[in-house]
Amino acid sequence: MPPAYVKAYVKRNKTDAADAEAICEAVTRPTMRFVPIKSAEEQAGMVLKTRELFVRQRSQTANAMRAHMAELGIIAATGMTCIAKLVAILRDDQDRRLPAPARAALLEMAEQIETLTERIEMLDTKIVAAVKVDDAARRLTTIPGVGPIIAATVRAAVQDPAAFRTGRDLAAWIGITPRANSSGGKERLGKISKRGNKQLRTLLIVGATSILKQARRGVKLPAWIGSLMARQPYKVAAVALANKMARTIWALLVKGGTYQPPSTTPTA
Repeated sequence: MPPAYVKAYVKRNKTDAADAEAICEAVTRPTMRFVPIKSAEEQAGMVLKTRELFVRQRSQTANAMRAHMAELGIIAATGMTCIAKLVAILRDDQDRRLPAPARAALLEMAEQIETLTERIEMLDTKIVAAVKVDDAARRLTTIPGVGPIIAATVRAAVQDPAAFRTGRDLAAWIGITPRANSSGGKERLGKISKRGNKQLRTLLIVGATSILKQARRGVKLPAWIGSLMARQPYKVAAVALANKMARTIWALLVKGGTYQPPSTTPTA
């Protein structure tokens, strides 16, 4: 059981006896939710977490290198695509803007970024290969915005999709539904709750953002996406699309089949 759900049944001070009594009381509640037990294979699936660690380390190193070079008057835009330009400047011995000690230190960062990039690409190859042999994960990749990384993360994080009554329950578990704060018959919905699996939530929003970028370029997409972008700010639209992606993922996992796109109309 989630510890937060058991906490409400702890009486007064926290002791082992009080915790045991609270657990016995909570387990008898008909509405109690239970955490599914992972198999040894599921617990050993650390490829995704290792990849996430390497991506985070690469971003930290790239941001540090960009900041240090900015202090020396060499400015580059954010994003990994512009890091190659900075690395080229570092390896250009004819460029006199960098003092020798600074160049040597920054080259260490550049080599670290390249090493991490190689390791991430190796892990991506393994993840793609695993998705190809997994029928459910392969079907998830038919959803627009869902690639092998998202499909593999869903398969690792959601052990029992049928435990969620609806797709909205899965979206709420991921943390991409509005936080409710209602009282006195007045319903108040705030920002998304950001509860649940942070990695999966981040990936879904990134996948939704890629769809919205296509819409901006004039790619033919369902009319409701264009209408959503016209009514809501860009990031709000991305979260709404990520929510819909989560519901579609639940439908495919529980009911089977592959994604069937609706009719498309220009979004311009």
